[in-house]
Amino acid sequence: MVKAFTGNRIAVRFAYEYRDDSVNCSRAYGNEYWEFNAQGLMYARYASINDVTIREAERWFHWPRGRRPDDHPGCDLGL
Repeated sequence: MVKAFTGNRIAVRFAYEYRDDSVNCSRAYGNEYWEFNAQGLMYARYASINDVTIREAERWFHWPRGRRPDDHPGCDLGL
């Protein structure tokens, strides 16, 4: 979710879930700040990322691997 942008800078809030090789579920969430040069290439990235182990029942995202389906509700995560 884009939180703010101006000129060549953008700040985003994100969350994603993943499984390790043992099929344990985790969620990563946090904030990132990016800066881009005149050619559109990122030259600075600052991130604050939190990883937490979750149970299957605590998952937020329930679709097959890949991008979020177009008909899935928005991602206002309340973080």
